[in-house]
Parts: sequence; structure tokens; C-alpha cells
Amino acid sequence: MSNVNSNPSTETLYIVMPAYNEAENLPHVIGRWYNCLRLAGPDSRLVILDDGSRDNTPEIMGELTELYPQLRYERRENAGHGTACLRVYRLALQEGADWVFQTDSDDQTDPEEFQTFWEARENYDFVIGNRRGRQDGWSRVLVTNVLRLVVRLRLRASVPDANCPFRLMRAEALAKCLETIPEEFFLSNVLISATAVRRKFRIAWLPITFAPRRRGKNSINIPRIFRIGRRSWRELGQARRQFDLALAREAGD
Repeated sequence: MSNVNSNPSTETLYIVMPAYNEAENLPHVIGRWYNCLRLAGPDSRLVILDDGSRDNTPEIMGELTELYPQLRYERRENAGHGTACLRVYRLALQEGADWVFQTDSDDQTDPEEFQTFWEARENYDFVIGNRRGRQDGWSRVLVTNVLRLVVRLRLRASVPDANCPFRLMRAEALAKCLETIPEEFFLSNVLISATAVRRKFRIAWLPITFAPRRRGKNSINIPRIFRIGRRSWRELGQARRQFDLALAREAGD
């Protein structure tokens, strides 16, 4: 990362990553992303939230936290990626983060692209990636396109890449979005993106690269794509009703 120490901010940045059975990836991923903390204040953290992994993630993370002073490891029972994101977002907000950046622990995103997002933050509440030229296979591209359509139809929001795991979020704006998101919602990033659009927060959609998975297993297949589509249609419809009620209450205050 070029000029990473040239003008560091005093703001607190939490880089958060859900992880499930990513022991093979974590040493490399943490080594790549840890350097990004130098852009922010001394209380910044890189937080790995282990979503009940069944591999040797706890042992690996015990070794890594010895090496990296600003690295945090939290382990919770398995509840799925979306719920893990919500849990680690709330943890970051409770601990006083000014900015929360989420990416995944599967080594498909590039920390070299983070600095552009960080430099853009002053004019925006959300800086969210838009995966272009993706290299992770047609099945995941199909999931993204299905979610884009479902979000447009169910939430009345136009979102380029609603579930992109490369997002920098101002703490106050994220907290406002979380107010109307159910505790265990399975597509939390999708709903946060759509809620930010509906609430007219300042959003930048910046292109990012997205590499193929180098290690570990891709869990997406055709039956799962159909299940994701059905569940997202049902649950995003329910979420829209809750959101509309919340907006109506705010308008009446």
C-alpha cells in the first residue's frame, strides 16, 4: 500500500471479517489486511469473528493474536454469515469505532484497493464496492444478479452490488440502518445497502477486483441459489414492511 504512513487519520477504524472454517486462509489474509490499520488512529482494530468454525481456526488465531497487537478474535456459535456480520458490526459500534470496514476472510478481496475507499470517506456515509470483471465463477455472479432484482422489486431500491463484501461505513449511518434490521437477518449486507439507499445516505459505489477463491471450498451450487432466491424474496419483503413502518413513525414524530 503506497504512502500508507504519509497522513494517518486519528479516527478509529474497525476492519471486521466473519470467518467460518477459514483456517487455511487466515494467516495470509490477516497479514495482508493488518497494514491497512496504519491509515487510522491507534485504537483501530482488525476483528475476526469466528462463526463457530469446525476446523482449527481457534488454534490458528491464538498464534496470530500473539503476532499482531491490534488483532482481535471473537468466537460465537454458528449462525450464518449475515448474522455474523451484524454481531461484529454491533461490537465495533459498542467499542466506539468511527468507521467500520467489512470484508470477508476468504482472500478474494484486495487490501491494495482499500486506501482509495478510505480517502473517499470524507464526502460519504458509505463507500461500497462494485465487483466488476469477477473471477469467482458464474454461480456467484448469478446470485448477485438475483439479489439485485429482488432488492429492486421487494425493497424499491436500485443497488449495483448489494452484498459486496468490501464496504466502509460511517458509524452513525451504520447504526441508523441497524435500527430496522432484525437480529438474525441472513442477508444483512443486502438490507444495509438497500436501507442506506432508501434513507438517502451519501453513497459511493467504487469498482473493485474480486479474485477466485484460492483455498477452501466454494459453497454455492444451483440448489443453494434457488434457496437463496426464495428466502431473500420472503425475508426482504418482511423487512420492507418493518422499514416502511419505521419511516412512517419517524415522519409522525
